[in-house]
Amino acid sequence: MLKVKRHFLEIKLNEYKEKELNLPRSFEIVLDNKKDFNINKFFYKKVGADHYWRDRLVWSDKEWEKYVSNVNFETWVMKKNNKFVGFYEKEFHPSMKEVELINMGILKEYRGKKLGSLLLSHSIKKTFVIKPLRMWVHTCSLDHKYALQNCN
Repeated sequence: MLKVKRHFLEIKLNEYKEKELNLPRSFEIVLDNKKDFNINKFFYKKVGADHYWRDRLVWSDKEWEKYVSNVNFETWVMKKNNKFVGFYEKEFHPSMKEVELINMGILKEYRGKKLGSLLLSHSIKKTFVIKPLRMWVHTCSLDHKYALQNCN
């Protein structure tokens, strides 16, 4: 039996210190304003294949559409020369004044280039623009080997 160790992490507004974000040339991180569930579905399958993401594999297109259409939900996409590199999903929980980083990942062919760290820094920077009390994420031993390290 595979043992999975979970980690729950948070950054509070009063602890946040903004970092300079220097993306490599020809890279950009853009908000999916169209809320195209196919982007989320693509990344969930591709990134998740290596990290045992299974729950949403059975979702219908209607379920995906409902998921991304939440007014408090955002998907940000990292691209290089307009080609997908990575993504993150986050949701603002207004009643608690907090943001949850739901999923984040880099496609296999772009891993090992510190892009995950840049993507995480971007998510934190964009989150604290709206001044939530905290941002939180959970990661586990099934995630990329640097996932926890990037959160520190």
